[in-house]
Amino acid sequence: MPQLMLDTPFARKPDWLRVRAPTSTGVGQTRQLMRKLRLSTVCEEAACPNIGECWAQKHATVMILGDTCTRACAFCNVKTGMPRPLDPLEPTRVAEAAAELGLEHIVITSVDRDDLPDGGASQFVRVIEALRKRTPKTTIEILTPDFRNKAQEAVKAIVAVRPDVYNHNLETVPRLYPSIRPGARYYHSLRLLEQVKTLDPAIFTKSGLMVGLGEERLELHQVMDDLRTAGIDFLTIGQYLQPTPRHAAVQEYVAPGTFDALAAIARAKGFSLVAASPLTRSSHHAGKDFARLRAARQSHAAGNGSAASPSPMPEELQIARIRCINAKPAQTGFRGDRCPFVQFLLALFEIIAGFAYQRGGGSRGSAACSCRRDRWLPIADQEFGPRV
Repeated sequence: MPQLMLDTPFARKPDWLRVRAPTSTGVGQTRQLMRKLRLSTVCEEAACPNIGECWAQKHATVMILGDTCTRACAFCNVKTGMPRPLDPLEPTRVAEAAAELGLEHIVITSVDRDDLPDGGASQFVRVIEALRKRTPKTTIEILTPDFRNKAQEAVKAIVAVRPDVYNHNLETVPRLYPSIRPGARYYHSLRLLEQVKTLDPAIFTKSGLMVGLGEERLELHQVMDDLRTAGIDFLTIGQYLQPTPRHAAVQEYVAPGTFDALAAIARAKGFSLVAASPLTRSSHHAGKDFARLRAARQSHAAGNGSAASPSPMPEELQIARIRCINAKPAQTGFRGDRCPFVQFLLALFEIIAGFAYQRGGGSRGSAACSCRRDRWLPIADQEFGPRV
């Protein structure tokens, strides 16, 4: 059962998480445009710390399907309740916003709409079609919900209109799903991402993780392995920040050096691109990251594999692992010292799993783990069908 969230006082933020208040002229102009077009943005609804930087450059992540979510995740600031009916003119207004802002790359996300027969997939399709018609040179990145109980047809419909990037965030490690993301299922989200890549390998796939919720370092490594098994191209990792006292408390402020170590490990596992820093968010610098991602693929296709997979040397990877596991985070007082015996068992498991993957002929990176490839939960198979 999901835990009842009681008021939790805010932990003091370290200096590296402090940002200036959004006061520039560009911020005001972007806000005025969103109000005029009656569009919601995840920048405001989710209280993103980067809103000042992004809106000053007139980069806004539009949130479609309304501003009310049918779920109540413990980390998310978007309001929960009974949403309003779909707005048939929303796709046209999104395309108008992209044109007025002069966007070369746009990110479209949404609330969860479990009340709709297709979870809102048809609205994503209409928005993409409207953007292709109004601003054909704008590249499109979508960040979708998991379309629970209707994902197979929803994903097929969206992939058919070929967004440039398909993003779906896993958010956290599977152990924390019951308390942090109770309405979702970890393996279901993995299968959704895998299905996108299966239906159209040319579409870039992307996923994001938050840290500081009480996850262990080796749990993050396992999630990276699972994502690589699903063929994910781009991974983002950022610090979780508690939106209000009613949301999950921050268990750890992860130091910037630890993000660097996590990024090195992720690149070694085979991701084409990794963005990891305390203030990294899914749509932060999305346009620049897409250009880098496309360039990496083109270099790889031209025979320059090192540009597509800038993996560190084995010695660097080894140092990064040691730094990541042994880093002393800025604790908020909740977590105690880690048990050395448990850490030893987890490390041993990862070594054995990696060895088993190599013996099994794996090809997604020397650090990838496939011991769970054929053990993803049956509930995901029921919706997506047997894995090939």
